[in-house]
Amino acid sequence: MKLYIAEKPSLGRAIADGLTSILNKPHRKQQGYIELANGDVVSWCIGHLLEQAEPDAYNEAFKSWKLEHLPIVPQEWQLKAKSQTRAQLTVLRKLVKQADHIVHAGDPDREGQLLVDEVLSHLKISAHKRKTTERCLISDLNPPAVKRALQNLRSNQEFVPLSVSALARSRADWLYGMNMTRAYTLQGQKAGYKGVLSVGRVQTPLLGLVVKRDEDIENFVSRDFYQVEARLNNTANESFLLKWQPSEACKPYQDEEGRVLHKPLVENVCQRITNQPAEITKLEQKEKQQPPPLPFNLSTLQIEAAKAFSMSAQQVLDTCQSLYERHQLITYPRSDSRHLPNEQHNLAPQVISAIGQNCQPLTEYAQQAQPSLKSKAFNDSKVEAHHAIVPSEKSISAEQFSKLNQFEQKVYRHIARQYLMQFFPAYQYAETKVEATIAGGQFKTQAKQPLKQGWKVLYGNKNGSGGQHVNKIDTGQSLPPITLDSNDKQYGKFAWTCDNANLVEKQTTPPEYFNDGTLLAAMTGIARYVSSAEIRKTLKETDGLGTEATRAGIIELLFRRNFLQRTGKQIRSTDIGRGLINSLPESAITPDMTALWEQQLNAISQRELNYQGFMQPLNHHLLALIEQAKQYIPTALQGLKGQGAGFKKKGAKKSSGGKPSARKPPARKYAKKIKS
Repeated sequence: MKLYIAEKPSLGRAIADGLTSILNKPHRKQQGYIELANGDVVSWCIGHLLEQAEPDAYNEAFKSWKLEHLPIVPQEWQLKAKSQTRAQLTVLRKLVKQADHIVHAGDPDREGQLLVDEVLSHLKISAHKRKTTERCLISDLNPPAVKRALQNLRSNQEFVPLSVSALARSRADWLYGMNMTRAYTLQGQKAGYKGVLSVGRVQTPLLGLVVKRDEDIENFVSRDFYQVEARLNNTANESFLLKWQPSEACKPYQDEEGRVLHKPLVENVCQRITNQPAEITKLEQKEKQQPPPLPFNLSTLQIEAAKAFSMSAQQVLDTCQSLYERHQLITYPRSDSRHLPNEQHNLAPQVISAIGQNCQPLTEYAQQAQPSLKSKAFNDSKVEAHHAIVPSEKSISAEQFSKLNQFEQKVYRHIARQYLMQFFPAYQYAETKVEATIAGGQFKTQAKQPLKQGWKVLYGNKNGSGGQHVNKIDTGQSLPPITLDSNDKQYGKFAWTCDNANLVEKQTTPPEYFNDGTLLAAMTGIARYVSSAEIRKTLKETDGLGTEATRAGIIELLFRRNFLQRTGKQIRSTDIGRGLINSLPESAITPDMTALWEQQLNAISQRELNYQGFMQPLNHHLLALIEQAKQYIPTALQGLKGQGAGFKKKGAKKSSGGKPSARKPPARKYAKKIKS
């Protein structure tokens, strides 16, 4: 008997339907599994069936929270069955024992790989079964896609590094969160704070980003700065504007971003260049083209949907899950890839046709699309377990599409439009760059002139785009004809003169509060926020705070714990959130450590680092962090009440050894060192 194990019931049913179609015989539904006509069986997990054991499973003494116990580092890790899904684990135990052959059909990502692998390990399958287990990668629940996946099984051994990476992440998060939460909660009690100070590898640095941004805004002092715009005119009465480029001599009068703060200096520049001849020193005129943007992964879709529709990250994820599982209109949504396998290009005619039928605002563009075109999105070397989020081949009627809820329609249009762009020509434009010297000063300008809209025609329909904010064509000013005459070193072809110098007064502005889109962008581009130049260099394309599947949940968790709050579209920290961050050591509130973890976990999945190479240094670092925590009292939380919304009350489900569920710690610039 061959046993297929899916990640969740919906995927299991899709697999059973696909196999039934191949066998052309009906199947029978049983309790917790589906039996096929040939005797094979499809069953499933219900998310993670197993979870990390509590500390007291390793030592009964760990039920009490005491500093002398820390750090708690298991020598042999234990998993326990989740109580709410124990019955399904019992079903799988029986089926795994009966099976001659197993097919792993978890979701095509790191966590999906571990989810089934850990069940097989927990049930102690034989070495032979483990070696012969196959992997089925399904990213589209439509019957044709499922059948293709079932006919292209791979050895599960190929994906061991992916599973090890997820296992290392799970254990590392347990070690860090449990030990740091206990340490700082105990120290917080000495400062009079009665709540749990929950520390997490990802959520604490994320909260730290928001708190720092809020404090930067509140402490911001605006400063005046000045620019010069020079207008050049010629004998044909043609004109254009250039911007002054301050020289090295101006540095004492500039801020760190190069803005001139000294008004008399700028006034002097204006006086010197007015009615003076201008020499065109550099002229670049090029025709360029811009390929279509890549299809979405989950984070880029969440960012764009936040801008266009004011949707939260969790709303986008929930909507995508519905479009994927319930309606089967898109492919696997929890993807971190923005590329597509080459074989996917063969499906382009069917997918384009489905878009045209499903979504009336995009029908015209679907008809204009050229399926023979192959954008840079199609690249096998850029695709691993899963590919970009794109529409499926499924067609529905206009009436059925109208029954989708508002968010489902908008998100589908967004995904479909991005896919259609791959089958339109590049956007073409002419770019001109001009540099000039006036009275010894340097001035620059540039302009872009659209030539062929290409894929940008898809932004012309407001209904099709879902918004007006994205990728607008920036043509800048329109330049008159400008040429360089190599025989005339002074003026170029025309005698240009600065007939007007305009002093532009501006003020520095504070950074903006985070919103759903910018906070997600910060999480995916976390390298911008790390303090170490070396870490920024190593992150490259692997940077990111959290994963595609977890980012939305992490943000929502901070809201539930009353660490974050919404003010309109803005996301701000609460007093409790600030007190927590201002009580923590710097290493716990900056993203450097967790960004480096993600880079190392990715290296494990790429076979560039092994499990011990990640865990051993982490254990040494954890020991140092706990010792540091023991030396400080988090006084920043004095006067704040309780744990904040979202924490479990007395009698609620426990986590990490007896205290209420939570994840976050305390001890930094407002902390008080304990005298030895």
